[in-house]
Amino acid sequence: MPEEDRKTPSRSLGRMAIRPSLKPRELITPVPDLHGVWKAKIITLFPAAFPGVLGESLTGKALQEGLWQLETLDLRRWGIGKHRNVDDTPAGGGAGMVLRADALGPAIETAMAGTGPNWPLIYLSPRGRRMDQAMMRGLARAEGVTLICGRFEGVDERVLEHYGVQEVSLGDFVMTGGEIAAQALIDATVRLLPGVLGNQASTEEESFSAGLLEHPQYTRPAEWHDRPIPEVLMSGHHGRIAEWRHQMSEEITRARRPDLWAAYRKDGE
Repeated sequence: MPEEDRKTPSRSLGRMAIRPSLKPRELITPVPDLHGVWKAKIITLFPAAFPGVLGESLTGKALQEGLWQLETLDLRRWGIGKHRNVDDTPAGGGAGMVLRADALGPAIETAMAGTGPNWPLIYLSPRGRRMDQAMMRGLARAEGVTLICGRFEGVDERVLEHYGVQEVSLGDFVMTGGEIAAQALIDATVRLLPGVLGNQASTEEESFSAGLLEHPQYTRPAEWHDRPIPEVLMSGHHGRIAEWRHQMSEEITRARRPDLWAAYRKDGE
């Protein structure tokens, strides 16, 4: 029997899972949809940037297990002409380049084909609403999300108007592109999906869950560099521990984030 005929046949038994890989060829191939699973679609000029850190730790494990899905769409596929141009100079003059509407538009239509009404379309932009925990909870309740990673000086405004694109910002600063911001948004959302963290209670006491920053955390050893763990945490009295943690959350929020503290007080009133 020829050597090639003795190879072990491939098997397709068991549950289908999407496995993260850093190989660009695998990242841009069609990804099978798993019914009812939250999915992130990324329109980007750098598909090899994904999954990146999303392929590590709990998000990577959840990706392998099919708890969420990732699909990249290389914007260059919709480039214009033999050189696949996706950008041009700004109308009216100015520095930099702008992503073309006739390249980005078809990419958006491909990404959004077959999606339902509960599927946000987001452009990562310093002009947008700043990301917060409430936004991530809302995205986790969606069917999925499509993210546009900009480059250069931005995208043609007509694209944002025509498709009703939401603009979202990682913070009040400018980056070279939207890929890092997209990964941050996906990470913060995926960890809220059922089954990803294992212990869902861990999301209920962390920063921003109740409008406050998280209280200090401690673990072994009981004393380190002459610094003991606060006595109340060693008392075993759950009521006193909860009260102490809440008090510390209030103190830290008041000192470090006056904006959050003002909103928290306003909600309380």
